[in-house]
Amino acid sequence: MTVYLDYNASALIRPEVQALVTQIMAEGGNPNAVHARGRRARAHIETARTRVADLVGVDTSAVIFSSGGTESNAQALASAIAAGCERLIVSATEHPCVAETAAMSSVPVETLPVDANGQVDLEWLAGALKRPGRAMVGIHHANNESGVIQPIAEARALVAAADGWLHVDAIQSAGKIAVSMADLAADSLTLSGHKLGGLQGVGALVLAPGRSAVRILHGAGQERGLRAGTENVPGIAAFGVAAECAARDLAHDHSAWRDAAAERLKAEGAVVVGEGAPRLPNTLFVATDGWDSPQQLISLDLKGVMVSAGSACSSGKTKPSKTMVAMGLEPLATFAIRVSGGWGTVESDWQTFADAWCEARARLRARQPVGEIA
Repeated sequence: MTVYLDYNASALIRPEVQALVTQIMAEGGNPNAVHARGRRARAHIETARTRVADLVGVDTSAVIFSSGGTESNAQALASAIAAGCERLIVSATEHPCVAETAAMSSVPVETLPVDANGQVDLEWLAGALKRPGRAMVGIHHANNESGVIQPIAEARALVAAADGWLHVDAIQSAGKIAVSMADLAADSLTLSGHKLGGLQGVGALVLAPGRSAVRILHGAGQERGLRAGTENVPGIAAFGVAAECAARDLAHDHSAWRDAAAERLKAEGAVVVGEGAPRLPNTLFVATDGWDSPQQLISLDLKGVMVSAGSACSSGKTKPSKTMVAMGLEPLATFAIRVSGGWGTVESDWQTFADAWCEARARLRARQPVGEIA
């Protein structure tokens, strides 16, 4: 038996999605064709657009489908610059697809610092917005590693007062907590299908009334001329079904199960990252001094428990977690793992994870001389 607790990386595909995708693949058809199969394919896309729009409370005209969150984030930044933003302000814990796209843009970029809990420094932001030049501010709704939820409403008030553009990457938060475009008052927002239990390779850019997008992919006139390329019908339809299911499942709260597991790990010396801030109910990000991320992953995987490292591994070297460094936790930044549940997770999954982690921790302690392990 295996336990999958890596939903923040990619949710398991929902059964409803599998059934619909199988049907659509059998039907075939280009959604831009006028014959019967083409019309059926187009209907699948527009049904999905309604479902995705409903997830965040917008009109269907606000939703632009793409190849994923990375593309949609890039389109949001390009659209803000085209609308007259002369500089970009990006949070220090932003996903690399936003931070690196900003760095490659044609305008200056500033980094919005975060506090020890991982939340953006609103006082710094207020000062930065007073400087010359209209700004686009990019703040993800929830951090992909720690699950820390950002004070978007407070940030929005500052951005609006400075006539700026607020972009919110809601890829991790949507489907885990309620996400409303109106409540966030964002100018643009991004989503990703595979985080909800859909297929990988599909995302969406959502625009507020009065905001417009620029094309970053050129060619034919798909997506109202805003995103060229034949639409991924199975993927978009899957996105729609996953969005509808995610809205239905918002009451599936993992926080009590997560917190019970966290207490067991804390008793063995682990530190819960972002514990002092509001967090996604499905996410636990813990660091354990003296026990690096790859070792923890291997130990858990041997027990059939699948989680993620809080840091990326490349060429055999562990890179420090960008999120933890920004939070002032650099000494622990290569010792973290992320545990994240989803639609298929049950309480026993969290208990099995905690059991496996504590057993591995005990074995490590037994092998290490006194003083060599925290």
